[in-house]
Amino acid sequence: MHRAKYESGGAQLLLVLWSTLTATVAGSKLRHDSVAQRRAVPWKLLSEEKPVQIPAPFDYVRASSVDNALALLDRHGAESRVVAGGHSLLPMMKLRLARPDWLIDINDLYELDYLLVDGPVLRIGAMTRHTTLLQSGDVRRLFPIICDAERVIADPIVRNRGTIGGSLCQADPAEDLSTVCHVLEAVAVVRGPAGERMLSMAEFHRGPYETAVAQNELLIEVRVPIRAGSSSAYEKVERRVGDWAVAAAGASVTLGADGTISEVAVGLTAVGLERNVTEVEAVLVGQTPDETLFVEAGRLAALACDPLADQRGPIDYKRHLADELTRRVLRVACSRAAASVSDITI
Repeated sequence: MHRAKYESGGAQLLLVLWSTLTATVAGSKLRHDSVAQRRAVPWKLLSEEKPVQIPAPFDYVRASSVDNALALLDRHGAESRVVAGGHSLLPMMKLRLARPDWLIDINDLYELDYLLVDGPVLRIGAMTRHTTLLQSGDVRRLFPIICDAERVIADPIVRNRGTIGGSLCQADPAEDLSTVCHVLEAVAVVRGPAGERMLSMAEFHRGPYETAVAQNELLIEVRVPIRAGSSSAYEKVERRVGDWAVAAAGASVTLGADGTISEVAVGLTAVGLERNVTEVEAVLVGQTPDETLFVEAGRLAALACDPLADQRGPIDYKRHLADELTRRVLRVACSRAAASVSDITI
């Protein structure tokens, strides 16, 4: 598996951590076969297991530029990791689920912290913080789905430190911006010793917690195409504010001059679907938006997803959410697209 770069704040890893704890706690023999047993385990015992609380020894270096970061990755090899916000990597290191020999801090790479409307493309530097995206007028006007998602990512502390690069490279199935970028048909720009390459989101994400970014490469930019007559929306159901999604949905819609849907994409978060809901596109393209179409799109989304029953809810509940949230985001995206036809020109 290729290690994800930019281990940072947008994605939280409690699900992975708890699933690991149900087997062993960093090598201990403590079993956690039920909620009651987990609650019965004295935290004093866990604190005595140093691997649960304290990262393994590692060396630290602060990169001064992209070229310097790439050179450090190449020099220190497979056991070096990049850190930006650190909200995902550091908890993993404390539980020793990650044990890098070298930690390469890229917070001085200001050259990757930017938002730029460049003709028909919005260019987002990989070190752009969540807060910057949330507060950007250009992002709100062109891609309201990004602001919708950013509002429900964790909390202000995480949003102030976490980066879009970290969120995408963590490749968490319950991570919001991954779905957003799939829906918007964003392109990832990856740089390594051999130069730059551009990857679609389908090429970039290879599965849960796995990306196409090689050990000696960095994600440096995300490019989002701007389309006239387009808008988008994202909605999420969570157990509490800032939590992982129980389920979420995002939609991007482009309306033609006659008011019919010329392009559409729908994506789901945290319900076992790693692609857009292509079945919805076949039904909606060429049609005039109405509630009947939204109901059918929701039905198809519920059938396409493959959720697992867990502490966040049973399968039927998650399928219901996929249905309902798909209807909602299509309704909002179509309304926004109709209002933006005269606002967005290429």
